[in-house]
Amino acid sequence: MSNPGIHKTSLTRGYTVAFISAVILSTTAIFIRYLTQTFHLPALVLAFWREVIVALTMLLALGLLKPALLRVERSHLRFLVLYGLVLAFFNSSWTLSVSLNGAAVSTVLAYCSTGFTALLGWWLLKEGLGWAKLLAVALCLGGCVFISGALDPAAWAVNLLGIITGILSGLFYAIYSLMGRSASQRGLNPWTTLLYTFGFAAVFMLGFNLLGQGFLPGAITRPADFLWLGNSLAGWGILLLLAMGPTLAGMGLYNVSLSLLPSSVANLIVSLEPAFTAVIAYFLLGERLTWVQVGGSLMILSGVVFLRVYEGWLAGQARPEPEPVAM
Repeated sequence: MSNPGIHKTSLTRGYTVAFISAVILSTTAIFIRYLTQTFHLPALVLAFWREVIVALTMLLALGLLKPALLRVERSHLRFLVLYGLVLAFFNSSWTLSVSLNGAAVSTVLAYCSTGFTALLGWWLLKEGLGWAKLLAVALCLGGCVFISGALDPAAWAVNLLGIITGILSGLFYAIYSLMGRSASQRGLNPWTTLLYTFGFAAVFMLGFNLLGQGFLPGAITRPADFLWLGNSLAGWGILLLLAMGPTLAGMGLYNVSLSLLPSSVANLIVSLEPAFTAVIAYFLLGERLTWVQVGGSLMILSGVVFLRVYEGWLAGQARPEPEPVAM
């Protein structure tokens, strides 16, 4: 029989890890936008190097600290290859969306994943989809719309390719979340999963660039484009920070949260990312939050806090009544 106290502890740990992940991930769009605007780095080349740096870093770290985590059962390899393919599609569409749409529209389109995750989790993983989760989904999606500035018609004046890549990034983010939950159910260590998914994703990204050179948006036009940054120490340094910070630490902690929470709940918490991005922009870039953005931030926070309180209440209700003491 499961212990409700342990369940509540796992919930608390899961929410804490997911919250920290959201803070770290909130810097992703800033790094990507800087690299694509300042250095004009092609989106798929940027995505390729992110996968490579993370995979090599994880290989080195696990090899030195926990070599046992380098090994996986052959029965899991097919799943990890598919997981890596989904990650490659997600990183490709997300990076391309940021370069085409800018941070505002790309963020709100990517965070359509909240709705996708809840619905797909209910359909494929038989996760609950009660009124509380639906309300939290609505609050988080509504908050993302306000924070991103999507209510401004000018923000939607983007090309068709930008809209398509933005929606696809949300869909693939949702599928990535569901597969992360499935990986934990299979007993895979989250850091082992991170190593193999990014390793396979790097291979797929190499293929996307080579097969799509000259016609696929954001891909190389010639093999030399893989070294687009040349001898720019600043460019490579920013790329390294992107890979080691929001990518490795952020995605790694997100994978950990998926082992502690339902995928839809973890995805809801990480939807705090646009709110944190707005705060970071305020302090680092001097951008000022409008009242609409403040309202959107409060909507997302309200959705996450409400869901946390409600889930905790449900866990408390599941605690069995103490048996009467025999006289």
